[in-house]
Amino acid sequence: MYSTLSLWSPIKLTFQVVARQKQSSHYRALTKSSKSISMEDLKPRTPNSSPLTPIGFLERAATIYGDSPSIIYGDTTYTWSETHHRCLQLASSLSSSGIQRGHVVSVISPNTPPMYELHFAVPMAGAILNTINTRLDARTISTLLFHSESKLVFVDQAYCALIFDALALFPPETNPPSLVLIDDDAAAAEEESLSSSVSIRIDFVDSYEEMIQKGDSKFQWIRPISEWDPIVLNYTSGTTSSPKGVVHCHRGVFIAAFDSLLEWGVPKNSVYLWTLPMFHINGWSFSWGIAAVGGTNVCIRKFDAALIFSLIRRHHVTHMCAAPVVLNMLTNSLDDRPLDRPVKILTGGAPLPAAVLFRIESLGFDVTHGYGLTETAGMVICCSWKTEWNRLPATEQARLKARQGVRTAAVAAVDVVDLETGKSVKQDGVSIGEIVVRGGSIMVGYWKDREATAKSMTDEGWFLTGDVGVMHPDGYLEIKDRSKDVIISGGENLSSVEVESVLYTNPSVNEAAVVARPDEFWGETPCAFVSLREGLTRKPTEEEIIEYCRGKLPRFMVPKTVVFMAELPKTSTGKIKKYVLKEIAMSIGPKPSRL
Repeated sequence: MYSTLSLWSPIKLTFQVVARQKQSSHYRALTKSSKSISMEDLKPRTPNSSPLTPIGFLERAATIYGDSPSIIYGDTTYTWSETHHRCLQLASSLSSSGIQRGHVVSVISPNTPPMYELHFAVPMAGAILNTINTRLDARTISTLLFHSESKLVFVDQAYCALIFDALALFPPETNPPSLVLIDDDAAAAEEESLSSSVSIRIDFVDSYEEMIQKGDSKFQWIRPISEWDPIVLNYTSGTTSSPKGVVHCHRGVFIAAFDSLLEWGVPKNSVYLWTLPMFHINGWSFSWGIAAVGGTNVCIRKFDAALIFSLIRRHHVTHMCAAPVVLNMLTNSLDDRPLDRPVKILTGGAPLPAAVLFRIESLGFDVTHGYGLTETAGMVICCSWKTEWNRLPATEQARLKARQGVRTAAVAAVDVVDLETGKSVKQDGVSIGEIVVRGGSIMVGYWKDREATAKSMTDEGWFLTGDVGVMHPDGYLEIKDRSKDVIISGGENLSSVEVESVLYTNPSVNEAAVVARPDEFWGETPCAFVSLREGLTRKPTEEEIIEYCRGKLPRFMVPKTVVFMAELPKTSTGKIKKYVLKEIAMSIGPKPSRL
């Protein structure tokens, strides 16, 4: 008698043969198909290679967040729909006035609605936006305008005289750029001397609002032909040398904006307070990024600590960016009572002293420490916080957060390399090398400076930042200095940043900067420049500051000279002008030989 298994075996075998035949036929069809489509056919095409550009953020914001506030400035509020229309109208007028693809259009203005709108309107006309530092002198501005070949300059009425002086320095045989006046009642209220601005309108070809009124809100904005087309021309602040024109493309800014939003965790409908100047790397690319999340831009003409705290409470601010010097000013404000709700601050632009970080977070601010350069379009390294660090003491958290951190998600690679061999330094938190970066937000080059561009990028594919730092065992990076600011004392490399960090822990110190002073025996020794806090009942002496450092630093790192100043000199972006301090230290002369 046959079993059930033996009856089914021939049928099962038949099914298996048929299945194998079908499978073989399927693979033969795939093989035949692969011969008709080669790898060379799998390439970029129009539907899959539309140029990346941050300008599309505005159009999308108008669709999703059309009735939500886009800009708040004093008593003026715009919605995203209104901002979209205004930018299209302005771009239309720019095109009608003769501005073409590739032309440079400049603007000198504080953080006002026009300054924000021009970040979209100028590229919408196919032009390149050039934002000018408002603290620069006429001679420097004249040089930048001439070097950039700017065709048109939008001028906030507070800076009319400055621009007139700058254009007066143009060579006689050259045509200066045309001027457009940005009227602002707030500026007139602040400066009585500006009340005569109406009488100088003859020097302007148009006014900002008139250009918007004349424009077409249905204007078809000019999209980039390639995502490598330039979108902005930013000049470096010149803390260590003369300014260079940094060119960024649409692709790079798109990547930088998205990368910063992701790393900082900026949610939709955030309220962003513009304490960071938009002329500083275009507000670290948040001038475009906030549109991507439909946030609200709260604009202010100038920094005032009391006003900042007032606006935070009035508009329920959620995010703001600021250099460490601004954080220090906030902690010294008379209105420094703790916040009702946390406000996230992204800080960078200079090393962050742990003491300042500890004080600002005690007020209710949640600080994220980032690192970037004009050449990187914003943040490329960030001190990404680990959950387990929340269990550490506050002082230890401040020390960890004072480090610059790790590469952001869209950055390909970051390293610290030996200045001589070019190889990675040990991850020991001690071995110093130059910080190098590789990624999509790196500039396309320096404007009309092929040699400087070539020097900044290596054959190994690195961009050289000019900053020196260390890599800690956990893979987190920490800046120690600008390569030009390292002090060499008795053959030892000395980080001025480490000395400054100690000085900031002194309760009497408001600001501190350390540079090299010539020394007859050691070659160089640290010279500290210090400004003191207001309201001190007793001011410390030079010897007391030096003695304070002796208890916290190795002997060779202790400042041998302390110079007290009412305020340390700063660039337009709030960075301390160390080259000015170096000149002062040099003028003091070499310190007499002494062990």
